[in-house]
Parts: sequence; C-alpha cells; structure tokens
Amino acid sequence: MASQLTDLCLRVVFVVAAVLSPGSTENDRDWTFCGTWLHDQQFLHLDLNLSPGCNGLSVSANESVLSINGQFTARCRRSDVIPLNQFVLDFEDGDFCLYWEPLQDQLKLQIGRENLTLCWPARPQGSCCTDLSLGSNEPEADYGINKAMIRTDVISSKTFTTYTFDARPISCKTLCEQVKHKATQFNMVEHHAEDSCPESLDLKIKDDFRGLNFTSLATRGVYEEPITTIYLPPALKQTTETTSKVVITFFRNNTLFQESRKEVKILNEVVKITVENEIITGLSEPIRISFYHDVIHKRHLRKCVSWDTRTDPLQVKWLSDGCETQERDDEHTECLCNHLTYFSVLVQLEPRPVRHLLALTIITSVGCALSVISCVALIIFLCRKSKRSKEQSLPIHLGLAVSLAFLNLLFFFTGVLANMGGEGLCTWVGAGLHYSLLCAFTWMGIEIFHTFWLVYMVFTPSPKPYVWNLVGFAVPAVPIIILAAVGDIYGLKTVVPSDDVSNPYLMCWMKDDNKALLAHYFTTMTVLVVLVSSGIVMLFLVYQKIRVRNEWSQNRVAFLSIWGLSCLFGTSWGLTFLDFNPISDFVLFLACFINSFQGVFLMLRFYMLEWMRKQATGSALGSNSTGSTRHQMLQTQEKK
Repeated sequence: MASQLTDLCLRVVFVVAAVLSPGSTENDRDWTFCGTWLHDQQFLHLDLNLSPGCNGLSVSANESVLSINGQFTARCRRSDVIPLNQFVLDFEDGDFCLYWEPLQDQLKLQIGRENLTLCWPARPQGSCCTDLSLGSNEPEADYGINKAMIRTDVISSKTFTTYTFDARPISCKTLCEQVKHKATQFNMVEHHAEDSCPESLDLKIKDDFRGLNFTSLATRGVYEEPITTIYLPPALKQTTETTSKVVITFFRNNTLFQESRKEVKILNEVVKITVENEIITGLSEPIRISFYHDVIHKRHLRKCVSWDTRTDPLQVKWLSDGCETQERDDEHTECLCNHLTYFSVLVQLEPRPVRHLLALTIITSVGCALSVISCVALIIFLCRKSKRSKEQSLPIHLGLAVSLAFLNLLFFFTGVLANMGGEGLCTWVGAGLHYSLLCAFTWMGIEIFHTFWLVYMVFTPSPKPYVWNLVGFAVPAVPIIILAAVGDIYGLKTVVPSDDVSNPYLMCWMKDDNKALLAHYFTTMTVLVVLVSSGIVMLFLVYQKIRVRNEWSQNRVAFLSIWGLSCLFGTSWGLTFLDFNPISDFVLFLACFINSFQGVFLMLRFYMLEWMRKQATGSALGSNSTGSTRHQMLQTQEKK
C-alpha cells in the first residue's frame, strides 16, 4: 500500500510540475526518457518499428528485448531487430536514455556507453511531433523498465514492461519561432536559437550548371558572420545521372553528432549535402567546405571528416576518408571532399600526433647517450681542475654538468621504464625527470647570474659554493614536492606518431590532462621564459664587453665565445617558442639536435678552450686555468 501511494505521489508531482512549469505554454524542443532495463539474458536485442506520423510512442522491455515503437517522426522510417551483442556494451546496470529532437527529426539511444542513432538528422518539413506526454503503463513485472524518468523528473520507482506516450503535432516553423523567441527573451548569446533549427537549401542541377558558392550566416550579437561556405564544382553535374536536386542542410546543434570517444569532438557546425535519389562518390573535382570556427590551439589536431550512414547506420563514426584538410588559420579550416554525405571538422582534444617521431626519437636517444658520457668526462675534468685551481666558476660548471648528466640519463631510459614499470613507476620517474630539468635550467640561470657578477660586480666577492648548490639543487625540489602533494600530475604520457597513430610512444612525464598542463606552464615554461630572455640579454652584454678586444678579430675565438656561452646559458632552449609554420619541422629537428647534444657541446667547449690555452700560453686568451671568457673579462676589468 505504501509503495502504491509513493508511486501515485510521484506521478501527481510530475503532472503538476509539467502544468505549472514556466515554459508549459510552449512546446517541447526536445524530449528525454531514461530508465534501467532489468533483463536476464546474455544475448539482448533492440526491436525498432518507427514510421512518420504523430500518433505517439511506446517503449517496452522484457527479459531479452528492448522495443521502441511508434508514429512520431517526420521522415524517418525504420523496422529492424538489432542484436546488441555486436556492440561493446558496458551494460551491467542496464541504464539507457532515449533522446528525441523533433526539429532535427533525430532519435538517439544511449545504452551503456554506446550511442546508437536510430533516426539520422534530417530537415523536417511541415509538421513536427512534440509534447510527448505520459500515457498508460502496463502492470508491474520482474523484467522491464525500472526507475523511469522524463528528463530529471521521476515517473515511477516500480518496474513496468511498457511506457506509452501521447504526442501532439505542431508546425515545425512555429516550433522554431518559439525557440528563437525564448532565446531572445532570455538573451541567450552563447547558445544561439538557430542551433535547434536546421537551415536548408534546395538547388536544382540544370544542364548549364557551372558550379555554385553558398554561405551560411549566423548572428553574433548585432552582426552576422559566415559560419560555413560551400562550393559545388561543375563535376557534380557530370556525376549525376539525371537532372537532380541538391539538398544542403546545416545543423548547429552538435550534441547528437558526437562520437562515443571522449578524446575527440566535432565543431558546432555539421553540413549534410545530398543529391536526391542518388549516391555521389569519386568526384573528379572536390567540393570545398570552409568552416569558420573558434580558435583551435595548434597543439590539437583537426581534420575534415564525414559520416557515411550507409556503412555506419547506427553509430556516428567520423572518418577522414575521401577528405583533405587545409588549415587556413586558427579560425578557418577548409575541407576538400570527393563525395556527398555529412561533413564536419573533428578536433582531437589530446595533443596532436607528432610528425617524424621515429627520427626525432633516434636523434634524442643518440644525443642523450653521448651527452651522458660527455658530462661524466667533463665532471672528471672539472674535479681535477678544482684540485689545483681556486676559480670561482668551477663549482657552478660542475653543478651544471651533474644536472645535465642526470637529465639526459633519465630521458634516455624514460621509454624503457614506461613500458616496463607502468603507471606506478612512471609517477616517480616523471617527477625525477621534471626535477632534473628544473635543476638544469636553474644551473643555467646561475651561470648567467655569475657571469653578470664577474663582469659588473668585479670587486664584490662571489657567494660561497654551498649557496650555489643550495639554489641549484634544493630550490627546484620545492615545486616538485608541491605537485607531488597535489597528486595525479606525473605518470604515463603517450606521444602519438602521425604515421602510426595506433602505436604510440610511451614515456614517463606529466599526464595528458588540464591539471598537468597547467602545472607544466606554471613551472617549466615560466622558468624557461625567464632563462631564455635573461640569457639573450646576458649574451648581448658580454658581446658589448669583449667585441673591442684584439682576440675578437680571430673568428674561432668569437664563435667559441658566443657558442660556448650559449651552451652555458641555455639560450638554445628558446627554439621551443619558434614552433610555427612553415618552419616548424626545421625548428623541431634543430631544437631536438642542439638540446639533446648540449652535454657534448659543453664538454667540447671546455676541452677546446683548454687546448687553445695550451697553444697560446702566456697570451691573453690563456690567462686563466680554464680559459674562461668571463675570467678574461674580469682580468681586463681589474687592469682598468
């Protein structure tokens, strides 16, 4: 008795809420019915019997079949029994939702994690069937639909085999005007009223067809801006067998066009181009569709895609086959396609695939291996020098060499450790790699600061070596500890090659999510900006100091001075900021080569300066134990 009373109360509340709703005088622009399907079968089926009309809808279920029957569509006609085991369904709890968009004549079923399109998006003509209201229910059963809801309103907590819904016809034009009026009334700027009202154009292909341009406009505030521009080539007439009609439909509500995959999304605009009663493929001259959209960051891949409902009638599957992508700028993408169907631009939310990944990986691996060996040799060289020389810069050079050796060693093994240790090990390795990178940047910054100290603060004693060690090794640990405490920052990172997206490269670094990306920009990129800018300024100041000296006339001295200081200051890392077309590939290879071989170049600098000192013993160039250009400037200042 209590259960019946509860169910009755829920139904009364639902009806009263529908009557007293502020928007009850308006017709429904969409409809959602959700529930839990209680079944007892391993092999489940979906039974469809849909036809045009407006006589209502029924949703029923038993132990093995979920049925959707009714006359409520504008054009869609479908009678089919679909085995659900062909889809990979996460359907243990049996939850499902049925979505109906009368203005797009689209019916979609979300079952488990799969989205099945039961009626394809189309332009309804004349009458739209809306205002689906609850009718009679079949008696309770062990198998059926439990916890039924319309939108977020609970209909019943019991299990029924069938729910029926009555419908009411309304002019599609009237329904669209209601949506526009409501949008104007509530000043909806972001979600435009025309999003639910497809725009359509019918064109007749005559014998003298010479091609056609058409532009779809959308209101942005008080202005109208182009959203999509379409060019139909003359080759379209040659492909059609008879004098036909081309139908172009623009859909701006993309929620029902999204794939099940979370890592990709389509733009707001979807275009459907069809020729009446014909299938058009293999055009000798492609159609051109220009999409004008919001800014798409260059780190996200975008590509022109189409959905062929003949090969994928149930699930939205956007494929790039038959389409060429031309990125005009960050807000303009042009698609060249040789067939007619649904078109849009698919944006990959994860970072875009890397071009030439194999070649870059080989260069990096070789460079890191040689840099580790070079840094170890340099550490030995500097340790021996420190025994017979009290040069102030030796501890700083040693700290930079140690940090670079640690950085290159971890980077060389990061791929192996990622594949062997998985997520758990990568959390520690990623944190260690980030720490070693910040250490290297910090020691490069110390090199810059110490050079400034020697040049412009000649008679002020330099800080003790323990101060440099504290700054170089302890300070970078602070952000690492903070990020580790925040959690879920470090772990496995996948780098997808553009030529084989199914075989990604794994490494230990920061994860591919917004939180890790924010941490990367606030730590690594911020330090890098400061390092590169200060390094460039210091190089200019050093050049101003030493260009008037006699030794500067020797090309090898000039080159070695600037190149050697560039290695110390880390200015080559500034190539990271030059990654833009058309020089992006060149810059990518150049930055990869220079930065991975930085340890080698650093070792060569010290060994070449030592060799030059021995060759010119007693000269101004070899006037100190390491041949440091900065100490030559220091001695010049002292003489003055």
